[in-house]
Amino acid sequence: MKMSRVELGIRGALQFYEAFKGHDVAGMGQWLSDDCLLETSEPAPDGRVVLGKEAVMRYWQDLLRESPQVQIEIEDIFGMGMRVVARRRMTWVEAPGAQKSVRGVDILRIKNGLISEILAYQKG
Repeated sequence: MKMSRVELGIRGALQFYEAFKGHDVAGMGQWLSDDCLLETSEPAPDGRVVLGKEAVMRYWQDLLRESPQVQIEIEDIFGMGMRVVARRRMTWVEAPGAQKSVRGVDILRIKNGLISEILAYQKG
């Protein structure tokens, strides 16, 4: 496998997360395949599955609208071929002065240079 192909998934994932940091849903969507699947960890215990690029973008848009202070920090990212794993910390404000955070892991599948699957897990 050529190194450029190995790096392609990580580069695309990093661009996706940069768009998230800027609350740029359209920018996030540039990195999603039309058949993208998002599996969230909420509601517990089994989470929720969101299918299709438009539905996934609506999910992110709703999240960012409901929690405008939410931020994401990638603490570690690695991948091989078409799989990327990102360890992250999300922070948000629940009430004035009440900042919260949670650590989690995203497991991404890359197809044709785009994210086709995001399995999002976080500590409870």
